[in-house]
Amino acid sequence: MSPSAPPTRTLLHGGVVITADPATDVLPRGDVLIEGDRIAAVAARVEPPPGTEVVDVSGRIVMPGFVDTHRHTWQSVVRGYAANWTLGQYLAGIHSGLSRHFRPEDTYVANLLGAVEALDSGITTLLDWSHNLYTPEHGDAAVQALRDAGLRAVFAHGGGAHEWGAVPSDVPHTGDVRRIRSEHFSSDGGLVTMAIALRGPQFTTPEVNAHDYALATDLDLPITVHVGDGEWGRSGPVRGLHRDGLLRDRTTYVHCCTLADDELRMIADSGGSASVAPDVEMAMGHGWPATGRLLRAGVRPSLSIDVCSLNGGDMFATMRTAIGVQRALDNEHHVREGSSPDRLDLTCRDVVEFATIDGARACGLGDRTGSLTAGKQADVIVLAPSPATAPLNNPLGAVVYAAHPGLVDTVYVAGRCRKRSGRLLDIDLDDLVRRAVRSRDHLVSAYPDAGSGSEWFPGTVRPDDRQ
Repeated sequence: MSPSAPPTRTLLHGGVVITADPATDVLPRGDVLIEGDRIAAVAARVEPPPGTEVVDVSGRIVMPGFVDTHRHTWQSVVRGYAANWTLGQYLAGIHSGLSRHFRPEDTYVANLLGAVEALDSGITTLLDWSHNLYTPEHGDAAVQALRDAGLRAVFAHGGGAHEWGAVPSDVPHTGDVRRIRSEHFSSDGGLVTMAIALRGPQFTTPEVNAHDYALATDLDLPITVHVGDGEWGRSGPVRGLHRDGLLRDRTTYVHCCTLADDELRMIADSGGSASVAPDVEMAMGHGWPATGRLLRAGVRPSLSIDVCSLNGGDMFATMRTAIGVQRALDNEHHVREGSSPDRLDLTCRDVVEFATIDGARACGLGDRTGSLTAGKQADVIVLAPSPATAPLNNPLGAVVYAAHPGLVDTVYVAGRCRKRSGRLLDIDLDDLVRRAVRSRDHLVSAYPDAGSGSEWFPGTVRPDDRQ
């Protein structure tokens, strides 16, 4: 799949421009000039240089591409299976069940499908929390799929499912991460970069946790780690990291639901970031999403799709869940006391920033993407007009409360057009879906408990249904 080559210059002219940059904010009518892979100018009026392709986006929203800071993309081909599962059932059904039957080709197809799904819905940057890498070939396949999809991605190497087989685990993070770093990511400047996804103190012995953090330091990789999910999160994982001198600014803490307030302040004091996955946290009993508590502690959260074997993979739904849940929590004491708030603490602007610039910063890419700022790479999406959003009285509110993936008309990644007029470019979707079905058929056939007659898999299809 070869991405479409960008024209020398493209001017997106006359749109409603949400920049996620406080210097320019929201332009009711503005222009965005793209030169090569960069944003050259953002202003109310930009005079196009000779030879510029001018695209009329009047009445359309132009904004930064979304950033998903935590997704287990390899689960895309088993989507829907976890829709009615508890967290315990998910760990058993996926990590102890279906995961062990993934071949490298299944990992490739799943990562490609999930990355294409993200791109199609306006997510231009995806952190792939890849923790089903049984063999070196699985790791190679996962990386190649991200590159073939053509989006910006962070490949977060999470080892194999056998490392999650017991809690706490005494199995160190696989040494193949060194080969991946050397062979695929000798430079940190590509469209696909690397991080390390660690199990952390909740899920490992202290000795293994110390080994894994030392490995991340040795490889000079940013860390993404689960903390504060359910009862495991009440064990003081961030306090443990603080005690052992392992808090650092290049770490993203995923979930944070059941962390104590002092642990959230430790994250803030260390310069760390957070990733909130409100749909999965609500569905699987991780605890209340920590959005408001993180803000009060001084941490701007980012947003995560997380377990795509459970929920859909678009940022619009995630933003709505995040703001709806937090506003309910903020209003709860007023409901209880019979009073009314003077104002809403969490705004639509906040949530759009969580999904864009705050996500880019969490991925260590805030200087490259996340806002429409001159000099940054041109990761831009254009939303088509719709009865659901017209008239555009409040563009930020329209994005959070009314927009949906079907409105994503155009997508640029590093200046290359990946989607135009509602159609993905350079991707054979029919072939990709056929390959995904074949992988699904193999996995379900190899795992006998995955039949539609199983208590855990109600309403799901068997391979011979050929969907």
